[in-house]
Amino acid sequence: MDRTPSIPRAALWMAGWLALMLIVAVAGRETTRELNVFQIMEVRSILGFLMLYPLIRRAGGFAAMKTSRPLQHVARNLIHYGAQLGWFFALTLIPLGQVVSIEFTMPIWTAILAAAFLGERMTVWKVAAIVLGIVGVIVIVRPSTGEINPGQLIALAAAVGFGISIAMVKSLTRTENTLAIIFWMLAVQSAAGFFPSIYVWIWPSAWAWGWIVVIAFCGTFSHYCMARAMLHADATVVIPMDFLRVPLSAAAGWLIYSERLDMFTVLGASLILAGNLLNLKAPTAVAARAT
Repeated sequence: MDRTPSIPRAALWMAGWLALMLIVAVAGRETTRELNVFQIMEVRSILGFLMLYPLIRRAGGFAAMKTSRPLQHVARNLIHYGAQLGWFFALTLIPLGQVVSIEFTMPIWTAILAAAFLGERMTVWKVAAIVLGIVGVIVIVRPSTGEINPGQLIALAAAVGFGISIAMVKSLTRTENTLAIIFWMLAVQSAAGFFPSIYVWIWPSAWAWGWIVVIAFCGTFSHYCMARAMLHADATVVIPMDFLRVPLSAAAGWLIYSERLDMFTVLGASLILAGNLLNLKAPTAVAARAT
């Protein structure tokens, strides 16, 4: 498998992630009008597995999915499962643009964990990105006003979970192929959500089935795009490339749901994005010196 460092290739795969995740956000909002989040997650995992199966078969079948790191797969996917649950719940509680803005603290936690456990270098630009991201979250959540929405805290907890998950994916890409990472994600999350989904199960309408299929396709192959991007760049480089999802999600919330963003959300998101852009500065400077 090609693991050549290449920011352009990583950016191309991240463009796929961005587009698919934007669709997932809208589909998630629509599906939660009718179905419980546990049920959505379970059906999404099962359908995602069926969609992924042709690629698994072409790669050599289930034998090619064998792993020497099952415990890390299980741990990563349980954390990711909890983060996804929180993300879907937050979509029902706060505006779409605010969910995604808070989600963009994910690079903060990824940068910290990647430096602590994966040996990635913590530069002054990455530290500045972390500081700006934390300040941005404080501006959005505004704890001093006493008006904290539970959805904001759930979205923040989900962002922390996603950050841990991404750092673990980066570690897994050192020894595991992309399909195996996605296969184990779907397998572990299907098992984790089976009994909760049975407890809350109702038969979806044709409308809900359509949205679940969209979630399954976009959710599954967005992670394929993410894992492929990780092959070509550090986690702290790949994740900030997703910053365009903030204005795009805000635009989608405005156009589809007539959601308005207050100035605190706009300011906080701007600080978070500024931190992400600073995070991209370091590898660019290194590359320039190398030439």
